Amino acid sequence: MENVFIDSCIVIDYIKGVPNIKNEIKKIKKPCINFIVEMELMQGANNKRELQMIKKELRSFWRLPMKNDIAKLSTELIDFYSLSHGLTIPDGIIASTSLIFDIPLFTYNLKDFKFIPNIKLYDTN
Repeated sequence: MENVFIDSCIVIDYIKGVPNIKNEIKKIKKPCINFIVEMELMQGANNKRELQMIKKELRSFWRLPMKNDIAKLSTELIDFYSLSHGLTIPDGIIASTSLIFDIPLFTYNLKDFKFIPNIKLYDTN
């Protein structure tokens, strides 16, 4: 697989060294994250040492830039799905990034994204 957007929950398992996740990410030519995923992981650090380790591990991932199209689509998704499906701002930005760059999203949290039209979810099978 060429490019895949990696959600925070997957990156956490990658950092923890979960073998099947490490192996799956090695199959992806360009595992990608965006600023939201990076910030979620940094916010989850318990101390400065852990924060430095997270930053080091994140160097393994390509960064997708924020574009105006992503901001616009995120706003539309929040308008359509925040009340009906509980779509959060971070997940709206993650979904929009995946859609704008037209790459699959690798996540455990399928329920948070499966209702979004045209989103491609990464299949590990």
